[in-house]
Amino acid sequence: MYKLLSGLLLFSILSLPLSVFAHEGDDHEHGDAASSQLESGNGWRLVRSVELGSSGKFIHLVLVDHAVYTDRTVYSSAINRLCGANDEFCRIRFWSEAKFVPEKATMSVEQNKQLRADYLVNKSAGMKHLHYSCSVNPDKNNCF
Repeated sequence: MYKLLSGLLLFSILSLPLSVFAHEGDDHEHGDAASSQLESGNGWRLVRSVELGSSGKFIHLVLVDHAVYTDRTVYSSAINRLCGANDEFCRIRFWSEAKFVPEKATMSVEQNKQLRADYLVNKSAGMKHLHYSCSVNPDKNNCF
């Protein structure tokens, strides 16, 4: 019995693909990408969280239902769920169309144009802001 268990353990270890241990690229996704295991709420869902380089800091990339993207309470709901009060760093970027949600932390020009909101808390730098696109908040003094 001991030999059988040892053999199964050895087989399991040797059969793991090397890609499991690979850690490449500046921006990479952590966690299970299955949407059933990612956070979500009424009118929004977390698509993925990507690390900024290898800093241990993550940007949460969120998809807001297009039908409610002008409702700012949807953004507040996601912020309250994804960012804890004691978090030193939390950044969330929001889109209302799935095709524009980037795969990594950097965005293309078009993805940046389609960004609906950007939330950032960085306590060590004394920063906290929530900026909306002008399509969400039409106040030209407070939108991008």
